[in-house]
Amino acid sequence: MEKDLRQVPFPLFRVVLYGPESTGKTTLARALANHYQTDWVEEFARDYLQKKWEENQSTCTLKDLPKIVVGQLKLENQKALKANTLLFCDTNIVVTRVWSETHFEGYCDPDILAYSEKFNYDLYLLTGIDVPWEKDDLRDRPNDRQYMFDYFKNTLDRLNKRYIALEGDPVDRLQTSISLIDSLLKK
Repeated sequence: MEKDLRQVPFPLFRVVLYGPESTGKTTLARALANHYQTDWVEEFARDYLQKKWEENQSTCTLKDLPKIVVGQLKLENQKALKANTLLFCDTNIVVTRVWSETHFEGYCDPDILAYSEKFNYDLYLLTGIDVPWEKDDLRDRPNDRQYMFDYFKNTLDRLNKRYIALEGDPVDRLQTSISLIDSLLKK
């Protein structure tokens, strides 16, 4: 992995959509970006791993994770240059850290661990598991949703990150997010 990864130092309020698979992160990222008329950062891993699956039916390995981190940060930095005062990220390196730890027996590359603590985000929107799980080629934990949610939440607590847990239908989640973001931006 590159040893000098950096976030573009634009004065943005960065919000991460964060949580287990199939919990509405992308839907909420799009809706928030639309509401605030700004950009959002797509999930690099989704396209990268889908292509890998389609080419040879192989799944994510430890060797893929540094590539995913670099690709995600590159997308984030590109979008940061275009965004207004807000940037919505449909994942980040902390998600990659959780994924590594939960899929590779607790292991995470030391560089990924270090960067997951170094990069700054203003708010995490932790998406709950009270929405239906939808199958696709990449999702693999339909029966571990509570465990995964708890792991995501506990990681934010351990890292002392500011977050709010979201439940309810997409409209409720959007309204709760907007209210919180608006109040934080006024401060």
